Amino acid sequence: MTLAESVDREANRALRARFDEVYGQYRRLRSGLDELQTRLAELRITERSDDGQVTATVGARGELIAVELSSAVYHDRDAKALSRKITTTVHRATAAAVAATQELVAGYLPAGSGSVDFLRSGDFGALLGRADAAFEGEGERRG
Repeated sequence: MTLAESVDREANRALRARFDEVYGQYRRLRSGLDELQTRLAELRITERSDDGQVTATVGARGELIAVELSSAVYHDRDAKALSRKITTTVHRATAAAVAATQELVAGYLPAGSGSVDFLRSGDFGALLGRADAAFEGEGERRG
């Protein structure tokens, strides 16, 4: 066996091992998608206003599911204050739902992936970072 054949075989083994690793990650991710969809569909986040008079419940995407008002809100008769209280409570519930959804989805993605970083930061650079690095490396090899 020549040196070139030996190097080729070793490179092929390394590539095969990497492929098996990536394929295993894909299969775990794929098998978890049904469970993830169910958990996201069932996710409910409830927040209460500081005084407890307003309760807002939202789903995984922050969609409003319910608003409950205690009878105490009718004693004030300040419609603008009530409106602000409802809006603030819904916004808090939505922010909590976004965080809970990010954490839930991140649990189904490979650790350290650009997708996890993107979910947490909203930074498209994180999402495309690996691709950018790969293309830059490829350009250097060709250049």
